[in-house]
Amino acid sequence: MKVIICGAGQVGWQIARHLSGEQNDVTVVDNNPELVRRATDTLDVQGVAGFASYPDILDRAGARDADMVIAATHSDEVNMVTCQVAHSVFNIRRKIARLRSQSYLDVVYSDLYRREHMPIDVVISPELEVAEAALKRMTAPHAFDTETFLKGKVQMLGLSLDEECPVINTPLRQLTDLFSTLCAVVVGVRRKGSLFAPEPGDQLFSGDEIYVFTFVEDMARTMEIFGKIQKKQERAIIIGGGNVGLMVAQRLESSAERVRSKVIERDRLTAEKAAEELERTIVLNGDGLNAAILSEAGVERADAVLAVTDDDKTNMLASVRAKASGCPLAIALINDPTLAQLMTPLGIDAFINPRATTVSSILRHIRHGRVRSVYSVGDAEAEIIEAEVLSTSPIAGHQVRDIDFPEGVLIGAIMKGGEVTKPKGGTRIEEGDVIALFCLAADVPEVERLLQVSIDFF
Repeated sequence: MKVIICGAGQVGWQIARHLSGEQNDVTVVDNNPELVRRATDTLDVQGVAGFASYPDILDRAGARDADMVIAATHSDEVNMVTCQVAHSVFNIRRKIARLRSQSYLDVVYSDLYRREHMPIDVVISPELEVAEAALKRMTAPHAFDTETFLKGKVQMLGLSLDEECPVINTPLRQLTDLFSTLCAVVVGVRRKGSLFAPEPGDQLFSGDEIYVFTFVEDMARTMEIFGKIQKKQERAIIIGGGNVGLMVAQRLESSAERVRSKVIERDRLTAEKAAEELERTIVLNGDGLNAAILSEAGVERADAVLAVTDDDKTNMLASVRAKASGCPLAIALINDPTLAQLMTPLGIDAFINPRATTVSSILRHIRHGRVRSVYSVGDAEAEIIEAEVLSTSPIAGHQVRDIDFPEGVLIGAIMKGGEVTKPKGGTRIEEGDVIALFCLAADVPEVERLLQVSIDFF
């Protein structure tokens, strides 16, 4: 597949890394020659320096025979015009744009992106993706990572194991015997920095970070088995009232859980705008690092603090201060992935990486086969792929034990006719089933082959 990626920042570079590593023909376009040079020096990609919305620049990038354009520059307008040029001048079949402005995302104006108007096939909103990720973190406060699959019926949890975990030093195959009614599958283990898909005879040790699939109704029990006690979140403080913080507060207002929240925003105009948009949420104008403001917001009585400003260091320090003031759960928005290693020493419970959430969203729309969802694990170390099994897939009609999956691949859950089941060796994969599986990055091409459909499907 020939892909043009417009924008060589963090998101564009990561997408280029994924696609070039899977033997796609990738060209990166950016008006910053240094970013283009970084991409061509570190990845197996071609590069063009210039404005992505210019027809001659897209032509130089190979738009005349490109299969897809991904517009992920920092400008919404450039991304939109790029897709328009790609459609009108070069007839590129698939166009994905990253848009930040909430006005562009209002459902009232959704007709704008029809082919006869502004032809964008997929619109990705980083702020919306990050807000959703923050809310998911709150549903599993002791998980460092979480995502839902199979129509929200299955939850993936990233859990750090310590000495208090009841099942450490226990072979995974024995978990089925010990907890016969538990619908949970450990699909990935990170040990001493190395991520792998475990075998049934592997044991779990203190210090391991595991990725486990569990049915939503079994989530509390699963957390307890791995040494984590769930507590209902009733009060939340959101530090940062910009697009992300405002979205989180609005979702909490409309949530059936009735979580009471307060927003702290340093900029007065932004705070006033947030106060106008929110109905039941108190908005405080002040610095989230200020102990007096945190106390006024009731940090010592809060169940969770979400620090989602546009500054990583502010988010980290605000989270640390909130924890020191007695808040049991702190979640920080971190743009720089190299800071992630500081989370545990600082006592921050979880972090959200906007790049990873946006990359996962884009990957969902470019995978082969009938892929419904893709979630990027860690620093692009692995992916969790949810896909429908079609009649042309090599795995259709075979039992799980007979499918020649690579060693780095494990099925976490299967949905048959709307009902979710725990995968077993004798489970037969049928046409129409939807599977959620964990695969290491190196095994993604083989998984795509196993999920591949005939060319007629496209």
